[in-house]
Amino acid sequence: MTTNTTTTENSAPEHAPRLEWAKHAPEVWKAMLRLEKAAAQGLDPKVRELVKIRASQLNHCAFCLDMHTKDALAAGESVERIVQLAAWEESRHFYTERELAAIELTEAVTVLTDGFVPDAVYEKAAEHFDEPELAQLIAAITVINAWNRFGVTCRLTPGHYTPGQHA
Repeated sequence: MTTNTTTTENSAPEHAPRLEWAKHAPEVWKAMLRLEKAAAQGLDPKVRELVKIRASQLNHCAFCLDMHTKDALAAGESVERIVQLAAWEESRHFYTERELAAIELTEAVTVLTDGFVPDAVYEKAAEHFDEPELAQLIAAITVINAWNRFGVTCRLTPGHYTPGQHA
């Protein structure tokens, strides 16, 4: 495995993945890639990357955070908006109302602490996205959560992704 170029001499050792799941379940991998592509259709790329980053933060998926922050930066997203995403409620002025609705919906769908997505959160998203866009947004949130579960469970190693590598 290649050494991460962002580590320093005093960095902790890099861990190996628990399981290279895509290698052992290639049809699932291919189906996930198709699902990812289908969920992305008609959804603004910046919103899509913000959703992927926020869900990955909530799910503690380092592999997906590495991937989607790099993709977002390569697509022109600012470092400042990516950094502030972890504290979006206190940094609302960095995002549009539409992006905030998507981020809030992402949190509700990802966490499901009360077992459901609150009506107020859903209604706010519905104000900013028409029904086809909202369906795609929900699909994108669902797909990144699925990817996060693979990444966290298999402890995929961050730091080796190149922007656009899985495009």
